[in-house]
Amino acid sequence: MKTALDLPRWDMTTVYPSLHSPQFEEDFRSVIDDISDLARLFDEHHVEKGQDLPVDASTVDAFETIIAAFSRLIDRLRTLQSYIFCFVATDSRDTVAQARMSELQQHLVLLSQLETRLTAWIGSLDVEALIERSTVAQEHAFMVRKAKEEAAHLMSPAEEALAAELEVTGGTAWAKVHHDMTSQLLVPIEMDEQPQEIPMSVVRNLASDPDRGIRRRAYEAELDTWRKVAVPIAASLNSIKGETNTLERKRDWDSPLDAALFHNNMDRQTLDAMMAAARASFPDFRRYLRSKARALGVPALAWYDLFAPLGLSDQAWEFDEAADFLLAQFGAYSSRLCSFAERAFRERWIDAEPRPGKQGGAFCLPLRDDESRVLSNFQPNYEGMSTLAHELGHAYHNFNLARRPVLQRTSPMPLAETASIFCETIVREAALERAEEQQQIAILEASLQNACQVVVDITSRFLFEEGVLQSRRRRELSVDELNELMLNSQRETYGDGLDHSLLHPLMWAVKEHYYSAPRPYYNYPYMFGLLFGLGLYAEYRQDPEEFQGRYDELLSSTGMADAATLAARFGIDIRKSAFWEGSLGIIRTDVDRLEALIAGS
Repeated sequence: MKTALDLPRWDMTTVYPSLHSPQFEEDFRSVIDDISDLARLFDEHHVEKGQDLPVDASTVDAFETIIAAFSRLIDRLRTLQSYIFCFVATDSRDTVAQARMSELQQHLVLLSQLETRLTAWIGSLDVEALIERSTVAQEHAFMVRKAKEEAAHLMSPAEEALAAELEVTGGTAWAKVHHDMTSQLLVPIEMDEQPQEIPMSVVRNLASDPDRGIRRRAYEAELDTWRKVAVPIAASLNSIKGETNTLERKRDWDSPLDAALFHNNMDRQTLDAMMAAARASFPDFRRYLRSKARALGVPALAWYDLFAPLGLSDQAWEFDEAADFLLAQFGAYSSRLCSFAERAFRERWIDAEPRPGKQGGAFCLPLRDDESRVLSNFQPNYEGMSTLAHELGHAYHNFNLARRPVLQRTSPMPLAETASIFCETIVREAALERAEEQQQIAILEASLQNACQVVVDITSRFLFEEGVLQSRRRRELSVDELNELMLNSQRETYGDGLDHSLLHPLMWAVKEHYYSAPRPYYNYPYMFGLLFGLGLYAEYRQDPEEFQGRYDELLSSTGMADAATLAARFGIDIRKSAFWEGSLGIIRTDVDRLEALIAGS
């Protein structure tokens, strides 16, 4: 059995020996020089906003030269930036990593300004004529057309340059305050009849402890600790959302949501169809929550019961067993996915150990070429194993993107969740198939926990952020006002599924997604990802052999078309509620199945 200290940490030495190594220092300085060289190239070719610029041979040559140089820089920068961030994410007290990240960010101001100049320049061109005359523009047609649209929402060149420069000491700095403060929080709590101070990430993991007394103590200790730091975190949130409102208004967006949808390659019609279907499903989720309360023997679930386990399982899902199970199920789907996951474990891409200074939750980060890094705070239960499957799905998405030119290796948030949800579902279905009744309860409940978070809780987060952005137009919000807005959002979405006297008023301080400056609404894409992934899994079950090639092609193409166009390749119309209702119907069936199992146990 692996203890927390035995869990794997990722290997970064395959990129550079260390942050102190000459190889790292050489590449760090080289990338900075490349940014300056790119600026000179922009000046040489007059890459800036103009008025109806001609698309002649010199323009085509300039475009292709600029895209080649920009692509080379982005490719090298992505590896360097990810490498440094991996040290910050696993130990926010690493002063060397923090210093190098801060130094790099100063130079990224110039790159951000160059990106804006490139967008404005493309917006000054007849892009259809450019696509017709340039093979590089044809290859990047979606990016070119999108740049034309975005150019219409740019401020003046001087204002955009100033905004990029101020972002380092504005939204990005406030986001850093939140990250550093929350990753270093130690929570006073009594454990094993002894007072202790343990990391916030460990305390939050106690939400899944089978003992209700431990869950409640962890919940109360967590809230007490968040209250102590609520004032500076509220300042961070107010500053980030105030900046967002100002910039999106100056860029002539009707709302920050419209800007977010544009950058996520989604349209309002799709969002409205999905959110309407989600609201219609709330009675099913509340039925699930009431059923869980009955199984736990309580009149209504408290917030600290949301992640309580149900059922019994003789499978502990220790890390090694979880890895073996994932590989077996991935192999049953395809040898390509299985061999990829084997490589991730073999080459130590995964950092699974919870520890002080490490960021909570889980994520996957593209590192270089087809290689990623996965962070988790592994717990030896089904949810820990499922999270591994989820993050390896992200890594598989990056693996498929790697065959595209670097500027096409993008995954707008809604589509970025496709492979992760698909891999989760593969594992869940396999676990259910071999499980005894009590194990089925445990697995179904864990799956519904996640679905409830992604549909119900995500809606509450969406409503909260919408409320903050609207209120922030008038003034800053106090801690008490943020708490009440959060509680109102939870009451509206969870309804009678939870005890309204035991909610989580400080969830706005917990979720790092609110602090992802400068892009707002880092929430609804998760719902899109879950429901789109379930819909694709249904397609897979209908024709497994034909599906795999189309699926990998879809994953490699997420930076080449909008969400509706990509979905249409599978005959899916995401602008209509029917598709979303179909995916939610799969979840409803799981609720029915869990209710029957609980009633019969």
